[in-house]
Amino acid sequence: MIFKRVGSSRPYPEHAMTSQDWAQVAPMQVRLGELVTIKDTLDLASLLAEESTFYGDLFAHVVRWRGELYLEDGLHRALRAALQQRHVLHARVYDLEG
Repeated sequence: MIFKRVGSSRPYPEHAMTSQDWAQVAPMQVRLGELVTIKDTLDLASLLAEESTFYGDLFAHVVRWRGELYLEDGLHRALRAALQQRHVLHARVYDLEG
């Protein structure tokens, strides 16, 4: 299994983080096996596209809530990492628990 669990929605409250707010969070390595996704579908064309990680933040966005790490943005990056036999992903982790 690539992820700890596959979810289909955000179980945590709205956090109102903007792109600028995310940019202030230092990236760190996160193990794929510790992540819970909040999306259960993906666009295969986006996953396989050369430029799929060109636009937007270079790092995935992860929310820590109630002891879990939720992959909010970056599902395609995480799956590309797994396909390349990598077990970690560089992500910005926002601690919603404070």
